[in-house]
Amino acid sequence: MSELFGFGVGHSTQSRAGKTLEVYFPAPVKHPSGAAQRVIREHVSVGVSSLSPASAAKLAGNLIDAGAADAARGCSLLAEIDKPLTALVLENDEAIRSTAEAYFKLQLLSHRLSLPNTLNLEGIFAQLPNVAWTSEGAIGVDEIEAALISARRTGRQLTVHCLDKFPRMTDYVIPTGVRIADASRIRLGAYLGEGTTVMHEGFVNFNAGAIGPNMVEGRISQGVIVGEHTDLGGSSSTMGTLSGGGNIKVSIGRYCLIGANAGTGISLGDRCTIEAGLYITSGTVVDVIDEDGNRVRTAKARELSGLSDMLFIRNSRTSKVECRTNRAAIKLNEQLHAHN
Repeated sequence: MSELFGFGVGHSTQSRAGKTLEVYFPAPVKHPSGAAQRVIREHVSVGVSSLSPASAAKLAGNLIDAGAADAARGCSLLAEIDKPLTALVLENDEAIRSTAEAYFKLQLLSHRLSLPNTLNLEGIFAQLPNVAWTSEGAIGVDEIEAALISARRTGRQLTVHCLDKFPRMTDYVIPTGVRIADASRIRLGAYLGEGTTVMHEGFVNFNAGAIGPNMVEGRISQGVIVGEHTDLGGSSSTMGTLSGGGNIKVSIGRYCLIGANAGTGISLGDRCTIEAGLYITSGTVVDVIDEDGNRVRTAKARELSGLSDMLFIRNSRTSKVECRTNRAAIKLNEQLHAHN
């Protein structure tokens, strides 16, 4: 019998037509223990199924008896909800075939149970419906007008925060040790490591993240991973795999600085700096300068991708982009990060 990939018990929202709009898994489990797997297989079918609150409570008890308290937690948290629950059992990390699977994997990422780019997210856009995210929860886009009118009839103020496939991460997961200035800019499926601060202009997409600790005042696009102690300056940008349909995954190493309004479409190793206002794309022509100030060669930026100790600047006299040796590693402000 193969090892299970994942297990979760969740609470879902349905449209009036019975379509699943979203699923909240408070305690998703990746690779449950052997004891937990035996209990899960005895009580829950593989795939997506409905689970009554009473059955969830019983399952939680059996899991605890088997010494699998971590797998029992989700059942226990939701067992008192007087509504059918959603049970999900995945044998393998395969392409996504349901809305429940999509939400499960997004929550694995935001719970720090999986790193970005390690899960099979094929099919996710097809399985995530576009939803009106409101002050009263998820509402189907084709039902939002009726909901707005109904709210006015009863004297309620229904606020529509956005229309999107992805909700805010903080409506599902609250990671420990982070600060988020504007929760609407962190999508479910973002990975925020311990000690990370995301300021108002910061943005983190799904399947992307900061390992932590980090200062994020720029955009971390889908597929991009930012290493520890790296600072993304105000309105800086990282090029993701969704931009232009590319498939090159950009990663940023440790102790790097991307200056305000700067950006990169190539990977950076450790201790790299891109000066403010300079955007490096893979085709940017770069003069490589040695420590004596001599030009060694001219290269496309893609040829330097992933190297460490690089300082990218634009020469103010010649307007040429230069890559020099970065003599100073970036150190985050300890006062800002010591009290997350």
